[in-house]
Amino acid sequence: MSADSRGSRHRDDEMPPAVDWLGNPVSCADCPHEENRVSGLCDLGRACVRDLRARRIDRFFSLNPALADNYLDHPFFEVRSIAARYATPFRLLPLLFDVEPDVRAMALSRLPAARVLALRSDPDRRVRIALARKLAGEDLLPLLRDPDYQVRLTAARSATEALLVGLLDDPEPDIRREAARRVPLTHLPAMIADPEPLVRIEVARRLEPARLHLLAGDPDFRVRYVIVERIALDELGPFLNDGDEAVRELARDRATLEHKE
Repeated sequence: MSADSRGSRHRDDEMPPAVDWLGNPVSCADCPHEENRVSGLCDLGRACVRDLRARRIDRFFSLNPALADNYLDHPFFEVRSIAARYATPFRLLPLLFDVEPDVRAMALSRLPAARVLALRSDPDRRVRIALARKLAGEDLLPLLRDPDYQVRLTAARSATEALLVGLLDDPEPDIRREAARRVPLTHLPAMIADPEPLVRIEVARRLEPARLHLLAGDPDFRVRYVIVERIALDELGPFLNDGDEAVRELARDRATLEHKE
C-alpha cells in the first residue's frame, strides 16, 4: 500500500460517522438521490443532505443547487437555511416567517430590500444584524436606534455620513468611533470632549488643521501625539515640553525639521 493510500485511509478512519439531525445513522440504501450518488453528485460522509453537519449539507447543495427548492420546508433548520442559500429567490418569501432566526437571516440576505423591511423589528438580534448589513440609506434609521449594540454598530458601518450625525451621543464608544471616522467634518468639533480617548483620537485624525488647537490640552497622550503629527509647525510650541516623552520627541523632531528646511 502506498504512502498516499495509507494517508487517505487514515483520514477516512478519522472522519466522523454520518448521522442525521435526529442522531440516526445515515445510509445510502433509503436515500431518494441514488442517481446523484452514482453520478458523483453526493458522497456519504462528505456531501449529503441527510447529514447532521452543515458543511456536508452545503457541499450537497453546491453540487445539486437545482434540488434546493425541494428542501425549504425540511424539519431540520440547518437544511432549510443552507437550502435557502441556493434556492430560487421567489421561493424564499415564506422563510421570512420561519421559526429559526438563521433561516430568516439567510432568506432576507437574498431578497430585495423592499421585501424585508418588516424584519427591522425581528425579535432576534441575528436577523437584525443581517438586515443592517443589507440595507442602505434611510432604511437603516430604525436599526441605528436599535436597543442592541451590535445591531447599531453594524448599521453604523453601512450608514451614510449624514446618518452618522445621529450617533454622536450613542452610549457605546465603538459606535461613536465609527461616527467620528466618517461624520461630516462640520460635526467633529462636537466630539472633542467625548469621554472616550479612542473616539477623540479619531476626531484628531480628521479635524481640520486650523481647529486642532481645540484638542491641544487633551489629557490623553495618544490624542496629543496625533495632534503633533498634524498641527502646523508654528503651533508646536506647547508640545515641546509635553509631559509625555513620545509627544515631546515628535514635537522636537518636527520643529528640528522645520529649521533644516
